[in-house]
Amino acid sequence: MRLRIAFAAVAALVLPCLPAAAQDCPKGQLDKRYCDRNDDMVADAPSDPKLWVDPPTLIFAYTPVEDPEVYRKVWDGFLAHLAKTTGKRIQFFPVQSNAAQIEAMRAGRLHIAGFNTGSNPVAVNCAGFVPFAMMASNNGDFGYEMEIIVQADGPIKEVKDLKGRTLAFTAPTSNSGFKAPSALLKADFGLEADRDYKTAFSGKHDNSILGVANKDYDAAAIANSVKTRMIARKAVDGSKLRVIYKSESFPTTGYGHVYNLKPELAAKVKEAFFTFPWEGSELLKEFVKSQPPAEKFVPISYKENWGVVRKFDELSGVKYECKS
Repeated sequence: MRLRIAFAAVAALVLPCLPAAAQDCPKGQLDKRYCDRNDDMVADAPSDPKLWVDPPTLIFAYTPVEDPEVYRKVWDGFLAHLAKTTGKRIQFFPVQSNAAQIEAMRAGRLHIAGFNTGSNPVAVNCAGFVPFAMMASNNGDFGYEMEIIVQADGPIKEVKDLKGRTLAFTAPTSNSGFKAPSALLKADFGLEADRDYKTAFSGKHDNSILGVANKDYDAAAIANSVKTRMIARKAVDGSKLRVIYKSESFPTTGYGHVYNLKPELAAKVKEAFFTFPWEGSELLKEFVKSQPPAEKFVPISYKENWGVVRKFDELSGVKYECKS
């Protein structure tokens, strides 16, 4: 399969799109407009200071795993801290899809973001995303598992029972919502999408979870971190759901900035993440519900931490083909 990113239209926010041209430099899998001279698999900051961006307002977006408006208040305290640390105004962008989030950064209209696990490689290679942080527990544990869920009182008891049923995915760029489950079902169980089972795309993890609970879908592939938080806030009744498959652990949402932020500003953005006081914050109240609980930001390496995700992409034949 080839994953071609058909980017959604995004409302203009602050900056015009900067011109981009192919450069003669090491790139790896990066798009032609980027360079990777230090072999860390993410785009280097431009060598020409004229290409750095230092906007008066920084745009932040959190991955659309659920209704973005659910998270506007959750992120308020962090964004106030980010504003104080950087000396910039901060605007929360309630992005509606993974494709829209990637396109906004590629077009120069999104500066800081949390991209979901599966979108990270696409954002890195096509949008110049530089991930540097991830949420973790106080003892350093992080990650989540992909689960295939069904109705607790339904006829599906194990993975083989999915044959002939409808399995809901979230979006093609999602690791737990599409890439990992489709690859695992084919490799480990001989079940191929739209041959052995029907597929549907719900758009987001909360849609898939609620869809199974409300019997709109027979089954769904989801990130269990989202399910845990929804059950904790009583957005879904966990007793209505049964897990028939649970994967190995994957890295969770990666946080970072666009590659061409002025280096001094990029350093302040990183400082804001690693100095944010979690105690008593709305961020802690929401993400401590995850398993393991998210209680702080920790440094990450895209090259190392996302190796398992890139492996699934490779097994699935995914190519990071960027729209000009």
